[in-house]
Amino acid sequence: MRAAICEELGSLAVKDTAPIEPGPGQVLVTVEAAGVNYVDALFVQGRYQIKPPLPFVPGSEVAGTLPDGTRVLAMCGLGGFASHVAVPAAAAVPLPDKLDAPRAATFTQSHCTALFALRDRAALAAGETVLVLGAGGGVGLAAVQVATALGARVLAVASSEEKRRAALAAGADSAVDAADVKAAARAWSDGGVDLVYDPVGGALADPALRALREGGRYAVIGFASGDIPSLPLNQVLLRNRSIVGVDWGAWSMRHPAEQRALLDELLAMVADERLDPVSPRTEPLTSAPQVLDDLLNRRVVGKVALLP
Repeated sequence: MRAAICEELGSLAVKDTAPIEPGPGQVLVTVEAAGVNYVDALFVQGRYQIKPPLPFVPGSEVAGTLPDGTRVLAMCGLGGFASHVAVPAAAAVPLPDKLDAPRAATFTQSHCTALFALRDRAALAAGETVLVLGAGGGVGLAAVQVATALGARVLAVASSEEKRRAALAAGADSAVDAADVKAAARAWSDGGVDLVYDPVGGALADPALRALREGGRYAVIGFASGDIPSLPLNQVLLRNRSIVGVDWGAWSMRHPAEQRALLDELLAMVADERLDPVSPRTEPLTSAPQVLDDLLNRRVVGKVALLP
């Protein structure tokens, strides 16, 4: 088989490897597309809290076919940047006809994070307003779509005109530059938004927090900027605001039945056209090193899928 292998931190080599054999309780997936996520780049750089032994194959979500021809998506943890991957049989989830392989391979992490964060952690209600930071990236675009499907109004914040157009196409009601988040959000929402969805961190965190109305919630998703912000807690106290932590990945591993129900709900939303996931940029597996560099440097609009 073919795989992108991290043999030393900071680099990937795409090469032929020995075929893998499924273990007990596993199935072999012939990979049609592998989703690329920010965490994959952190793994290769050795900057993630989990550090797999070298060598390893990154890639945590794939879409492809089982030996009987069933189309599936699967979360595999590692090993996805390859032509084949073995996963537990329960992890191979049948796909609705409306979802092609590239979109399926870039669906689970972003959309499950969004639904878990917005509905289950931050209790978003129909009619509320959401400020989505990093709205032109894959995680942000999923949040725009899920928030809209839940009946919220969305103000997207993105750093380039191309990313703002992508957010609007995904369903955002309006999109602004990151230059003056607080003033733009307050003006758009008539005084303050109900919820901030923040996968970015860094310098945008403080003004986004100040853009919340009284009783507003700030959902902490991640720190794609590379900087973990220190938020002024007086701004949380003064208007009875709340900060909500969102660690979907750890939650999903501790609660597999609830995670499967969450994913099934999202796939049902795709099947009945309440969600229409954005098509990712596709690249050959040999482009994996460049794609990870683009992700780290925030040059990617939406998501990327690798095609083995």
